[in-house]
Amino acid sequence: MGKPAANGHRRLDGQLRCGHKSGVPAQTLYLDTSVIGGFYDVEFMSDTRALWRLMERGAYRFYTSRVAMNELRGAPLVVRQLAARTFADASRILDVSPEAFALSRAYLAASVVPAKFADDAAHVAVATCEGIGLIVSWNFKHLASLHRNERFNAVNVLHGRPAIRIVTPSVLLNPDEDLKET
Repeated sequence: MGKPAANGHRRLDGQLRCGHKSGVPAQTLYLDTSVIGGFYDVEFMSDTRALWRLMERGAYRFYTSRVAMNELRGAPLVVRQLAARTFADASRILDVSPEAFALSRAYLAASVVPAKFADDAAHVAVATCEGIGLIVSWNFKHLASLHRNERFNAVNVLHGRPAIRIVTPSVLLNPDEDLKET
C-alpha cells in the first residue's frame, strides 16, 4: 500500500485510488475551474455533463483545489451551487501546500504560463503534488494543449515530480479525440 497523501487517501503508483461499486478503482481527476463552469456553458455542456454522469456511476472521483473555489467566487450562483454539491466532502478540495506553491512558482519562472495566469500554474502544481496525474480542463490556451503539457512536465522532471496529463473532458469520453490534440 502506498503512503498517505496530504488529504488522507492512499497513493498507489503515483495516483490516488478510491474504490467504487464494482470494486474497480475509480480514476482520480483534478478539475480546474473551467470544467466546473463548463457544466452550464452551452459550448462545453454536453461532454462536461457526461463526465459528471460517469462520476456519479463511480468511474471517476473528482478533486479540485482552494484555487478553483476562490476563482468560482465570481461565477454565477448555479455554478457555485454545483461546486458546493460536487465537492461537499471537504477532503476533495485540496489546499495549496508549500510544495505546490513552490512548484507553481517554478512553472512561472520557466514561463510555462504567464505570471498573469498564476492560478493556472497553481492548479497543475496542486494536482501534481497530491499525486493526481490527470488534470481536466477546458482552458485550451494555458492548460489543455500538448505544448503546455510538455512544458509543465519538463519542470516536473527538473523538480523530481511525476509527469501529468492535462486533457479535456472530450478526450476522456472519446479517447480518439486525444489524437486531434497532437
